[in-house]
This record gives sequence, C-alpha cells and structure tokens, in this order.
Amino acid sequence: MATMVSAAPSSPARGPRLDGNLHPAGRWLFLAVLVGALGYAGGSIVADTAEVGETLATGVFLFLGLALLIALAFEFVNGFHDTANAVATVIYTHALPAHVAVVWSGFFNFLGVLLSSGAVAYSIITLLPVELILHVGSAGGFAMIFALLLAAVLWNLATWYVGLPNSSSHALIGSILGVGLANQLLSRGLGGTAGVDWHQVQKVLSALLISPLIGFGGALLLLLVMKRFLRDPQLYRAPDTGAPPPRGIRATLILTCTAVSFAHGGNDGQKGMGLIMLILIGCAPTAYALNRTVPESATPAFVQHARTAEAIFARQPGPEPRALDAARATVTQGIATRRIDTPAVYGALSSLSRDVGDRLASYGSLGKVPAAATPNLRGDMYLVLDASKLIAADPGAQARFTAKEIAGIKDYAGALEDGTRYIPLWVKVTVAIALGLGTMVGWRRIVVTVGERIGKTHLTYGMGMSAELMTAATILLADRFGMPVSTTHILSSGVAGASVANGAGLQWRTIRNMALAWIMTLPAAMLLAGGLYWLLLSILRATTGG
Repeated sequence: MATMVSAAPSSPARGPRLDGNLHPAGRWLFLAVLVGALGYAGGSIVADTAEVGETLATGVFLFLGLALLIALAFEFVNGFHDTANAVATVIYTHALPAHVAVVWSGFFNFLGVLLSSGAVAYSIITLLPVELILHVGSAGGFAMIFALLLAAVLWNLATWYVGLPNSSSHALIGSILGVGLANQLLSRGLGGTAGVDWHQVQKVLSALLISPLIGFGGALLLLLVMKRFLRDPQLYRAPDTGAPPPRGIRATLILTCTAVSFAHGGNDGQKGMGLIMLILIGCAPTAYALNRTVPESATPAFVQHARTAEAIFARQPGPEPRALDAARATVTQGIATRRIDTPAVYGALSSLSRDVGDRLASYGSLGKVPAAATPNLRGDMYLVLDASKLIAADPGAQARFTAKEIAGIKDYAGALEDGTRYIPLWVKVTVAIALGLGTMVGWRRIVVTVGERIGKTHLTYGMGMSAELMTAATILLADRFGMPVSTTHILSSGVAGASVANGAGLQWRTIRNMALAWIMTLPAAMLLAGGLYWLLLSILRATTGG
C-alpha cells in the first residue's frame, strides 16, 4: 500500500523582500491611471445625463462625486486589504518578486471585475430595507449610502493597520445591517419595510460562515491527496533559499495566484458596483433608474410577459386594489414580511403588472420613458420583480400555480430584471481600476500575517497551491449562485488547513486574533454604521428642513 509523503525537515527559509520601493515612473503611472479613471467616471456621468436630457444641479453633482469617491475608496481599500491574500503564497514561495506579484494580481482583479455577472451586486443590495431602496434619492437614502460606506472603509483601515486579515464583505454587510436596524428604530409606522430582509441576511451570513470551513477542509484534504500522488519532496518542505521554485511548481503557483485574483475581482468588485448603482439612481434617476440600453425591439415581448403575468395573478382569488398606491403598499409589505402567498398580494401584483405593461406600451421602450415617470415606473418594476422571485421560490405559491404559470412568472421576472438591474460598462471599468490599483498599495501587513503567522513553519509550495486552489474554486462557485463571500477568510482558513495537513501546526495567537476579528466585525460595523446613519440623517434633515 502506498505510503503518504511526510513533510521533510527544512532548513531555515529566507523570507521574501517586502521593502522594495516602487520606481518613480511607476508612481506617476499609478497617479495617471487613478486620475484618468476619475475623469472617465465624471465624463460618463455627464454624457449619460445629457443623453436623456437630465440636468444635474451643481450641488447634486458635487454630492454625487463625493459619494462615488467614497464608494471607490471602499474598493481601493478592499484591494490592498483582501488581495494581499492572493499574493502571499507566490511571494513567500519566491515564485514572484513582491512588486511583480501585486501588479500581476491587480491586472487579474481588473479582469475579474470586468467579466463579472453582477449577481452578487444585487444580492448585497437586497439586504437593505425596501423603504430605502425605493426612496434612495431621499435624505434617508443618501444618509444610508454614506453611513454604510464610511463605516466599512473605517473598519477595513483599522484592521489593516494592525495587520489582521479582516473581511471586507463582513464589514460591508455589518454596515448594511447597522443602517437597516437604525432605520427601523428611527422610523414610525413603516413596520417591516424599514428594517433589513432577515431571510436574505441568513442566506448571506450562511455563505460567509460555511465558505471558510470549505476552505480549511478542502485545502487540508487536497494537500493530503497531493502527498499521496505527487511524491516530489520539494512540494512539502520550506524553500531553503530565496531562489524561485522549479519551473513547473512556479507555473502552478502563479496560476493559482491568478485564479484567486480573478475570482476575488469577480466577487468583491461587484459589492462596490451595487452601491454605486444605488448612488446613481438616487442622484440621476432619469439616466440610471432604468436600463435605457434595452432595444426598442424588446418592448413587445416585455409587454406580452406583463400581460401574461397580469392574467396569472388575476386568476387567484382576491380583489384588486382600487388605487396603485394601495397596490404598492400591499406588495411592499408582503416583500418585507415575506408573506407573499396571499390573495391581497396577488390582486396587487395583477394591478401593478397591468399598469407597468400599459405604460411601457405607451412609451414604446425604456429609453423613451419621460423623466417624471422614471422613479415610479422603476419602483413598480422593482416591487413586482422581487415579489415574482419570491413567488417562484415559495412552496405555497408553487402548489397554487401550474408549472406553466410559474414559468410565465419567471419569464416576466427575467424581463423586469433586464430593465432594472444592470451595470453600465463605465461603472465596471472604474471599479476594476480602483480595485486593481488598491492591490499595489499597503499589502505588506496582511502578506506577513498570511505568510508567517498562521502556520508554525514557512509556507511550502504544496501548502500555497492547495490553499489557493480551494480559495479560487470556492469564490467562483459562490459567484455562480450570486453569494458574497470573503476571500480573506477562505484563503486564511485554507492556509491553516494546509498547515495542519503538512504537520506544521498553527500559531494559535494569530488564529485567535483572526477569529476575534471575524466575530467583532459584524457588531462593530453595525454600531459604527448605525451611529453614522443617525448622525448624517439628523444633519441632512436639519439642513434641508425634511
């Protein structure tokens, strides 16, 4: 029977050089790309609003610019905070010099953002209170955006300063929960619509909890399998010099670093995209509340889907509301409380679906919707979309409708999604640049923690491969299902699992500190965001008289 290869005793490994300075030309190029990205974003906003005849007042434009800067700052901080995890293995195995590694990782983060699906972006948004999403242009909506972004950035910077691999996803989700709870406490008479969607929170937190366990167990098992079938002892002992690893091993390590970088960009970059879209919808609704790039030729099919859904909902018992405002209130409450399988909701959905279809038929296309009608139409489409998705997944509703009717509801939801949930190319490019540039700044603290302070021995080639392969696979799988996960926690757990499999043992002080950061991030970000939301909302209401 084949025996497993055990970790060979290693001589002291020389650590990587982390103190090199960027060439002056590189600094100028970095600055030029940063300024160019901001200019591109500003120019795109001006062009988009001019195309639909929307004029932004100077104050609104400055307000929008500040909000976008903070959102991009979150992605920039996310870049140097999280992507240090992707480059730690190639740096500590000497597969790539530190500065080459971070530039390489930054480029593939950039590609990951550009090629992302956008599903994670809207998974994050659905955590927010329905009331704030529908009225994102209100004082409460603006206070919400600034509070959750500032809280997430501040917590990320604090944990980076002490070198802890904290999760940007945890920080952002904690901030969202804090804003939602604060809004519920401050609101009167709004009930469930003012708070967070706890069902969605449960799904997101489950993914954040399970994914590190997958990283730990998967990396541990993968390294054990590698030891059984890949017998090269170099894979399982620490490099004894600063020389690069053998060619095949080096190529594999670079490939795994590339995969983690690409996957990180695809998942984490979307979080900033979703928030930027909320900012744009609040400040420039005519240009961004609806997907005006949907061709006019798609309108007849959309209207037909609306008519079909209207008839499906109307066949259920229950009177339709006499007024659209009553229909909106009924569906909003149903979404917030997740009590969607009721006659009242079906009657309201029939009424709203008929109105959405009639209005779009009269305008001819989403691109021709007048500015004054845009917010209401977008709000109705958003409500019917979310309600339709809940109905398609509800066991009670599935028993009530035939398979053909469920298919009709899903087709309508798909058309509504195309019309409301989109991300312009310039948003993807700008976020990609912010995240990519962030990888090149401030990465040393987290790299040292991952490379030196998780396991008791120097990182080996096999440990780096197994940890990063599991990290990339887990993130890509999460992106497939639209779930936000933490690159930091998955890779750190993967390194810990690989350390155990290699017989290296763990530095329990670091593990304890990481666990404390994991546990503390949610309540700390919630308190910080909730306090900022109350403060900003008070200031905005005092200055605007609202």
